[in-house]
Amino acid sequence: MHQYDVVIIGSGLGGLACGTLLAKEGYKVCVLERNKQVGGNLQTFARDRVIFDSGVHYVGSLEKGQTLYQLFRYLGIMDKLKLHKMDEDIVDGIMFRDDPKVYRYAQGYDRFIKNLVADFPEEEEAIRRYCDEIKTVCSKFPLYNLRSGEGIEKNEVLGIDTQLFLESITGNKKLQSVLAGTNVLYAGEAYKTPLYVHALVTNSYIESAYRFINGGSQIAILLTKEILQRGGEVRKRKHVVKLAEEEGELKYAECADGERFYGKRFISNIHPVKTLEITGSELIKKAYRNRIKSLDNSISVFSLNIVMKKDTFKYRNHNIYFYGNNDVWSGVHYKPGDWPPGWALFFSTSPRQNGYADGITLMTYMHYEEVKQWENTFNTAAEESDRGSDYERFKKEKAEKLLTEAEVIFPGLTENIQSYYVATPLTVRDYIGSDDGSLYGIAKDYRNPLKTFISPRTKIPNLLLTGQNLNLHGVMGVAMSAVVTCSEIFGIEYLLNKIRNA
Repeated sequence: MHQYDVVIIGSGLGGLACGTLLAKEGYKVCVLERNKQVGGNLQTFARDRVIFDSGVHYVGSLEKGQTLYQLFRYLGIMDKLKLHKMDEDIVDGIMFRDDPKVYRYAQGYDRFIKNLVADFPEEEEAIRRYCDEIKTVCSKFPLYNLRSGEGIEKNEVLGIDTQLFLESITGNKKLQSVLAGTNVLYAGEAYKTPLYVHALVTNSYIESAYRFINGGSQIAILLTKEILQRGGEVRKRKHVVKLAEEEGELKYAECADGERFYGKRFISNIHPVKTLEITGSELIKKAYRNRIKSLDNSISVFSLNIVMKKDTFKYRNHNIYFYGNNDVWSGVHYKPGDWPPGWALFFSTSPRQNGYADGITLMTYMHYEEVKQWENTFNTAAEESDRGSDYERFKKEKAEKLLTEAEVIFPGLTENIQSYYVATPLTVRDYIGSDDGSLYGIAKDYRNPLKTFISPRTKIPNLLLTGQNLNLHGVMGVAMSAVVTCSEIFGIEYLLNKIRNA
């Protein structure tokens, strides 16, 4: 019989970070992963010897002393990560179809302000107000700043809408669009997405921005090693189908192959809806189940991962966010005939960088409904199957349409492609485990912010939750969710002291 102190379901960043935090405190940990590769959104894959990220294309807040740096240092992986710092003058370039200018997001607030004021000289006051408010909002989140504190601080800013805030500081529509220009990072919606989501995400990249050399899966690999070195286990191809409760506590996780893993505590890193589906306990009331099921998920994506012909396409040390019109929020609600509404472009970074790109990823929104006719198929590297010729035709048609759009900004792109590979909302669903391929989990709404905050605690005393659906998505958000979850075991001040003093 497999017996552990803590059994963790799902090896995404939240699960692996929890596993590492627990293992460092002497807990015997076992992480169970359905797929053949650990990491969730950190997973990478290779095509024609080029490595692509599935979800994490760059990361912020990694300079010495910054929050994610300090947490990764405590987890034991910071000094082992292979990173490439992005261009300090332009991390993200915002572009519009009928405007030749590239609006530059820079690293560091002084440089960020300088670049935007150069493009909007009449709007310096608004730009400075924007930056001041971003920093103020971030200061209201104690954990984001590695300090303990009451939720009352956050309550001051939870009910502010991003677009309404932008309209309050400037009437310049183009500047509003530029300041919201990276909203693909959080699937932003006008008059819905809270300012705190925009602020926490944007601030981390203004602080500092890095790409991963050979992909973000190194985070998952290094965390796995930390767990194994401390006597823990990480088991792949273990699809948990049941969390069994006896006498008011969970006793074991049962996998599809019948194998059982017993634990004193359990942490679920999979979507809360999926967690409830495998937890039949009557301790979890119907009202809670209905509330979780009623929450809207964020939209999914269509990704085109392109292998470039050798030494043909210039490497850029920044990302591009392109919009077909000035309304940067409209993409989430695109109509099928208007697809793609815009796109983001990310460069793969290899150790042999010579000024040319080995690979690039084009990413755009896609509604799950567009692939719903194939939803009864399932295809991963661990469980391979064919979705059929109609699906292949669909992917090819969409890929060519997206390439046609990108060719407008990058003439000659298409002729320099060696090969390309497509991921749809079904790919995201199968690898990440959300029913509709949601990229960022549960969508946030400023009109009812507390509704979408999910406590790590459940009515089952030895079941905790973690991951992107609790508070915030992304590397920073999910890493901090692991701290929130583990603080239920250790106490928040104890854990923060360890992290701060690492």
